[in-house]
Amino acid sequence: MDRRLLLKLSAALALAPSVSRATPVSAPRVAVIGGGIVGCSIAYQLAKAGAAVTLLERNQIASQASHATFAWINATWAKQPQSYHHFNQLGLQHWHELGRELDIPITWGGSLEWFESEERQRRLEQDIDEQIEWGEPASILDAEQVIALEPALTLGPSTRAAYSAADGAVNPVEACQRLVESARGFGAQSHESVAVDDVRIDQATGNCLLLTSDGELPVDRYVIATGADPFAIEKLAAAEVPQRSTPGVIVVTKPVPPLLSRIVVAPGVHVHQRADGRIVLGEQDGVPANGSHATRLTARPTRFPNEAIANQHAERLMALARRFIQELEAVEVEEVIIGWRPLPLDGHPVLGSSRKRPQSYIAVMHSGVSLAPLVGKLVSVEIMTGRESPLLRDYRPDRDFTDSGRY
Repeated sequence: MDRRLLLKLSAALALAPSVSRATPVSAPRVAVIGGGIVGCSIAYQLAKAGAAVTLLERNQIASQASHATFAWINATWAKQPQSYHHFNQLGLQHWHELGRELDIPITWGGSLEWFESEERQRRLEQDIDEQIEWGEPASILDAEQVIALEPALTLGPSTRAAYSAADGAVNPVEACQRLVESARGFGAQSHESVAVDDVRIDQATGNCLLLTSDGELPVDRYVIATGADPFAIEKLAAAEVPQRSTPGVIVVTKPVPPLLSRIVVAPGVHVHQRADGRIVLGEQDGVPANGSHATRLTARPTRFPNEAIANQHAERLMALARRFIQELEAVEVEEVIIGWRPLPLDGHPVLGSSRKRPQSYIAVMHSGVSLAPLVGKLVSVEIMTGRESPLLRDYRPDRDFTDSGRY
């Protein structure tokens, strides 16, 4: 890693104003709208810092994007530019801290990635050279070295794979549950099946009232952590955050004995095994592009219309994975999910208040799994102190989203 840049970023985080628990009288009332991994992390850090937190989820905790995610914790070649890459490196560092703090099981084994296209493979190897220049513990391994790390893999003798040793994976639903339980321990309240329909702000006093499906909720600040929802930010913050959210199929198997120790990013499919023995598969290229799929996805479903169609997609991913992991032949599928990843147009997080509604705080991003612990801490500090973090300068809601990076 470029130690000077990392130290600069780490120092900025370390020197951010610390937040001690406030007394109940002075505790700001903060609502966190959205019970995915980003919202749960923010709610936990705010409650820990002394805010009077209410977490509102219109479905169930971790039932949307955080349920249907591959949950790969990484700072790999795709995280561009270098400043965003280092931001993700800090995200990994904070996962280590949060994992220890809340006893969250995380598989830290690194990732192995390769492509079948010679041109794309050459680009990958160039990207890894760049990663090495940036100080990332990455390298290119030959087939023999890869199989030594993952004996269950079946590879051609000419295969070369990128090995990113720092990467990990987590069960995002379990992580959300631990965060919410811990937030409750600091006095937070959490409510499922409660939608926030609108916000009413008294322009004279600045008093803020959330209009929910369960009644009115007075707050001082509110965080919008609504993931891929295309309307929530405009409705609740009077701001426009252009997104290019896309669907992807996630398959989760029944538990099996240890088979993989690392994330495997093979041509067409991602695979890793959780600490509970379940194997998670995600598709690399998105769902097939045809008319029936386009029609079916219009309403942004998280499930397929029937079991037969779900099984077809599960078998499609399993067939891709069995090319490289033959032991998957006997593994049974437990769940098939359609995930909608929140992805702002330029690929980077959106973090900060709306100019029109300063009581709001937008927190929407892809890489939500990788960044959740870091973002939770930074957002908490900004809300509790009113001081802006230099680490979030590039990710404000009012930036120019047309300057898309390589992501």
